[in-house]
Amino acid sequence: MKLLQIAMMVALTILVSACSTSSLIVTQKGLPAVYEDVNETHQKKKDVSVSLFRLNNYTDTPRAGMRAANLIEGILLTKGYKVKSHLKEKIPSMKKARKIAKEDGSKYFVYGGVSEWRYKTGIDGEPAVSLQVSLYKTKKSKLVWSATGSDSDWGNASIGTTAQDLLLEMMEE
Repeated sequence: MKLLQIAMMVALTILVSACSTSSLIVTQKGLPAVYEDVNETHQKKKDVSVSLFRLNNYTDTPRAGMRAANLIEGILLTKGYKVKSHLKEKIPSMKKARKIAKEDGSKYFVYGGVSEWRYKTGIDGEPAVSLQVSLYKTKKSKLVWSATGSDSDWGNASIGTTAQDLLLEMMEE
């Protein structure tokens, strides 16, 4: 009886781990802090402004770069960043993005790409997402933070929730 329970637990573990996979690489430094502790009861908010552009879309899915950037915008806003959105504009080159960020008066700008944004083929049609996001200092285009991640989820999950979970993990402080 005990052997049967162990075998079922092993089988369940293999089944669960095989259906949802995630891979993540992040630079050593995290995103710049928006809040700094003044004392135990008070935090000071720094003015951290970011120009955000849609991500380059390397997929067959229309507007995947805009969809991913829209999720990034929401996450940055909840973290306290001032976001200057350029999602409706054509994707500029890195040089042009820096110029626009300077014109915005932004301290940083976000640039990146989407290499997978789809539902896998098969019975379950699991969502699969792969993203690369980088934060650059506007002044000299110096890379401050970068993360690359891929994730897939169960067939009953959506691409949006899978991408949002991945981005939250990527942008964790």
